Amino acid sequence: MSADKNQWQSICKLDDIPAQGARVVKREGKTDIALFRTLDNRVFALDDHCPHKGGALSHGLVYGDTVACPLHNFKISLQTGQAQAPDEGHTPCHKVELRDDTVWLAVD
Repeated sequence: MSADKNQWQSICKLDDIPAQGARVVKREGKTDIALFRTLDNRVFALDDHCPHKGGALSHGLVYGDTVACPLHNFKISLQTGQAQAPDEGHTPCHKVELRDDTVWLAVD
């Protein structure tokens, strides 16, 4: 485990997230987190909220290291949460690890 202020929580098995898809982690009183799985089985975690109009990124299309918002096709980097030019904005990222076949999320 990483030495930081966060606690790591086991969320799901890798196969519970569809390839090039997402799974939502509900958080009471906070923005939900979307877990994304790339075609090559890397996992990323972002707030499930597009910086443009608040669309659910978990409903977007995943390709490469990017998710396209379903509302207006804003392209958001899964690695940084940064919108790709010419779009502007940022979605918070969360620490996530794949340990064996289990997805772990750092929660505060």
